[in-house]
Amino acid sequence: MSKFKVYITRRIPDSGLEILNGHCDITSWEGEDAIPKEELMKHVPGINGLLCMLTDDIDKEVIEKAGPNLKVITTMSVGFEHIDIEECRKRGILVANTPNVSTDSVAELTLSLLLMTARRLVEGVDAVKNDQWGPWKPMWLCGVELTGRTVGILGLGRIGYGVAKRVRPFGISRILYNDVCQVSHADDVGAEFTDFENMIKESDVVIICCNLTDSTRHKFNKDTFKKMKKTAILINSGRGGVVQHDDLYDALTSGEIYAAGLDVTEPEPLPHDHPLVGLQNCVILPHMGSNTWDSRNHMAETAAKNIISVMNGEIPYGLVK
Repeated sequence: MSKFKVYITRRIPDSGLEILNGHCDITSWEGEDAIPKEELMKHVPGINGLLCMLTDDIDKEVIEKAGPNLKVITTMSVGFEHIDIEECRKRGILVANTPNVSTDSVAELTLSLLLMTARRLVEGVDAVKNDQWGPWKPMWLCGVELTGRTVGILGLGRIGYGVAKRVRPFGISRILYNDVCQVSHADDVGAEFTDFENMIKESDVVIICCNLTDSTRHKFNKDTFKKMKKTAILINSGRGGVVQHDDLYDALTSGEIYAAGLDVTEPEPLPHDHPLVGLQNCVILPHMGSNTWDSRNHMAETAAKNIISVMNGEIPYGLVK
């Protein structure tokens, strides 16, 4: 009996490969950058399993090219919007992701980004590097303390809860949250459910931890920014498309809000000449939320195990369809 044929669209940590080796016939794209569509189309015919990344467009064309032997598509990510789920459903292809593997790393990064933004840490580092650090000045690079502030979180899922748990010890006065419904675990961190309008009006810090849906796309726009406090800080580690970036630029330059920290943007990467990049009150990271070796190894291992499960006729842990 021939081995399960698996194609991997990017280099992945050895811990994931070790799970597949000996059980599967593996071929892969060895580049660090995303595989070109034409290359992907060359290698998918006849495969049984596809291990892909969030940056790969696994559309109907790719799925058709793979052919009838394709049994499972597993993505080394939590998001799976890059996969044509409906086409997979029609063909009986199982789709799996890697849930719960990056919760802690993203929550930690979110809090780091908040501190970087509130305390103007990037400006401080640049001042040292650019020889701008002179004698002490009482009003130079003054930021904002979190003590006594109200923090609002849009989306109190695993990551939102992780952020709330980490920000609570900083002495904040209240945690407000808005989601599709109230969640019982909010009580564990003393988070209060409220509507979106009240959350943005009351919060000194607003943290986006939600997914991108029709209802959240560009939810933060010029109308939203006008309702926020002029001293408010916006942090986004959810999805870039939740924020309308042109409107955010206007809000930051006009003083409608105080500052913003973004780990996700729309598009990604954000062009280096985008107006937001040049603002001192906007900290932008290159989507680093899950960038820890702990998280990457766990993601690779879970993606690999998803394939092995399907190969053995079992339900994959990360089944999304």
